[in-house]
Amino acid sequence: MRGTRTILLLLALGLVSAASLPADLRAALAEHDLGKRSKLALDNAGSALKAAREAYQKDDNPALAAAALEIEESVSLAWDSLESTGKNPRKSPRWFKQAEIETRNLLKKLDSLQHDFGFEDRPVLDKAKARLQKVHDDLLTGLMEGKSK
Repeated sequence: MRGTRTILLLLALGLVSAASLPADLRAALAEHDLGKRSKLALDNAGSALKAAREAYQKDDNPALAAAALEIEESVSLAWDSLESTGKNPRKSPRWFKQAEIETRNLLKKLDSLQHDFGFEDRPVLDKAKARLQKVHDDLLTGLMEGKSK
């Protein structure tokens, strides 16, 4: 429930409009199971990463920026969903470990994509990469140390 309230609050504040969300991310938001929502959001981040690669190859800078933003929003939704479960990652690791593995894989792919970019184009992905790294680190910390009290 807490994750739903977070998303509704973001929508109410106008930070994220339903119309601006990609279709797959809206499908993730429609999922009531927070663990499954997290997985759907990370799957969407993977699709957005592929879209970013294609946009770069086509030299489509607006599509590249949109894909980078979609990666960031997807990863944030995944993290918010897992955090909203209220579960201790160490005691109930199922969705947390799955998300940690997926974020690690996404980080590798994002880093590889960024290295394929020309030096002047690399900053486009910096914000998404930083968010992805933060979520991965938080997931790993939660799994290794448990939730802070």
